[in-house]
Amino acid sequence: MVETRAAPRYRVMKPAQIEYGGDKITCTLRDLSTTGAALEVFDPSGIPAKFTLVVPEDELKLPCRVVRRTGFRIAVALNSTPGVYGPGYDQAQ
Repeated sequence: MVETRAAPRYRVMKPAQIEYGGDKITCTLRDLSTTGAALEVFDPSGIPAKFTLVVPEDELKLPCRVVRRTGFRIAVALNSTPGVYGPGYDQAQ
């Protein structure tokens, strides 16, 4: 199988949170690259198309958008280079 992703993904298994509108949903980060990630959630219903992925272990807050939903997995594209939101960043962008 030929890899067609823009950046290599690295398999991980880290606790994370999906944050949006003041709500937080626990998830597991299953793989990560500089352009996207795969998340595993208990119940994917109600998770919006855009949210912030928080990985406390790595002190990351990543703006994301959903690109695929399959069963309990959500694939997301990162809206910027991985890092923490800077001062004055408007999450509604």
